[in-house]
Amino acid sequence: MEPAGTLERGLSVLRVLAADPGRRMRATDLVRATGLARSTVDRVLATLVHLGHLRAEGRDVLLAPPLMELGAAYLACDGLRESLSPLAGRLAAELDESVSLAVRDGDGVRFVGQFTRRRTMSVAFRVGDLLPAGRCAAGLALLDPAAPWAEDDQLIEPGLIAVALPVRDPDGKASCAVSVVSHTSRHTVAGLRAHALPRLRATVAEMEAVLAAGAREPHHPRTGALAGPGEGGPSGADGSRAAKEELGMGYLQSLARGLAVLVSLGSARGGCTLAESAKVTGLPRATVRRAAQTLEGLGYAAADGNRYVLLPKVLALGYAHLSGRTFGEVVQPHLADLVARVRESASVAVLSGDDVLYVARVPTVSIMSVNITVGTRFPAYATSMGRVLLAGLPAERVAAIEPKPLSQHTITSPEGLAAAVRRAAADGYALVDQELEEGVRSIAVPVHGPDGRVVAAVNVATHASKASRDHLLRDVLPELRRTAARMEADLAHTGRLP
Repeated sequence: MEPAGTLERGLSVLRVLAADPGRRMRATDLVRATGLARSTVDRVLATLVHLGHLRAEGRDVLLAPPLMELGAAYLACDGLRESLSPLAGRLAAELDESVSLAVRDGDGVRFVGQFTRRRTMSVAFRVGDLLPAGRCAAGLALLDPAAPWAEDDQLIEPGLIAVALPVRDPDGKASCAVSVVSHTSRHTVAGLRAHALPRLRATVAEMEAVLAAGAREPHHPRTGALAGPGEGGPSGADGSRAAKEELGMGYLQSLARGLAVLVSLGSARGGCTLAESAKVTGLPRATVRRAAQTLEGLGYAAADGNRYVLLPKVLALGYAHLSGRTFGEVVQPHLADLVARVRESASVAVLSGDDVLYVARVPTVSIMSVNITVGTRFPAYATSMGRVLLAGLPAERVAAIEPKPLSQHTITSPEGLAAAVRRAAADGYALVDQELEEGVRSIAVPVHGPDGRVVAAVNVATHASKASRDHLLRDVLPELRRTAARMEADLAHTGRLP
């Protein structure tokens, strides 16, 4: 397959998967949907799984959080969300209503920012979702930017109302729309307009000033930034060759390189020249040119002078579905993989007061197993996950806990607990032996957020008669650490924290 055709075919597979992300698909389904040969589909899938964009579960293939780097590249290239989010978030807080940022995408508008107020009846749009331009306030504002405002009186859905204004760039072009969204249980559309329009107008003026200031900033691509796995930076081509050597004919090097070029266009706001993309990816300029021209032909990029910029269509490659995943949904597949490897039950928990709260769990199939469900709470001081979570807190917070005996093995002195927590912090894991309950032995490691803060813990729990301490340390701990690293990588893509 020629390089351009390979990239086009790979993107066609992604489009089919992203169009119905809730449906579990197999290679045969994709052959029917795309019209591609089975051998081609198999090689595309093998490449996308290797890159981390897809996840294989048996014969099924699913979208995986690292795929979000494609949409993130568009958002970085466009720059609107980064520049305008603080003002949009402030407006949502001031009005106590949900606020959206949207851009034109063909005959529709695609959301690039959502700032939702938490209510029983709340807006469920996600970044990346597409709406018909003529049936929502944001679209109407962009279709007729000369109008004083645009409003949606239940056009898109009964009960949903909105008022919107366009935001203009320094050239006077409507670059996006900001809308205030509410429900008829709170306002009439006239009432929402009276409530929101003055602050909305003031905020749009501030947004336009921010865009004008940003247009004067120098263009500095970030070398190696936002590049795909094994494809970015000066060694990108070498990484691609290594993957080709590992997977052989099953790995489509030109597809991986084409996606790396797509991601590289987000390494600077306003896009990149071919030379800049080549520097970011480490690929030959001719390879970059072919990929950029293919992306342009497919509507994912556009030439803007001597630069290529990404277009909102990139967000259609699964971004909305993946960005809407909960924390539990992100970590659950990794728990299942862990259980398959160690053949013991595994869980993820967060700290809730002085307790650990289970947010995800995969039990092992066994006559005798630890019976815990999502939503279960246990005292943090007597659990392995609790120890690693407490290790992320200030010492005075740990000192305020009063441990009580839950079994004959429970540490009950504040000094003993403090020492155990310090040891967990130093070791990077905690092993708790029958302190919560006689016979229950568990080991846990922390899960960190993108800022390095401990946000959760993952553990393996078993009966003491089945697994010795040495077994947990020698065989289970390395698997736990690998699982935590994979969770952290996915959480960095989704930005989803508990």
